[in-house]
Amino acid sequence: MFYMYILKSEKTDSYYIGSSQDLDNRVEEHNSGKSVSTRGKRPWKLVYSESYKTLSGARKREMEVKSWKIRKMIDYLIQK
Repeated sequence: MFYMYILKSEKTDSYYIGSSQDLDNRVEEHNSGKSVSTRGKRPWKLVYSESYKTLSGARKREMEVKSWKIRKMIDYLIQK
């Protein structure tokens, strides 16, 4: 399985949207500082995920959610 996921920074209240095959390991990498783009906003909490059969499906959804420029749309998705 592949995943599109949304993390929320407990430090800055901002979101990070990504995709991965190993969701638990990827969240661990974000929180341990292995990801340069998220290192400064740790700790991160997984707030949403969707599963896909293919990496391309997960990445397509990741790009779609990232294209939403309004935070309210991401908040709505998470609360559904």
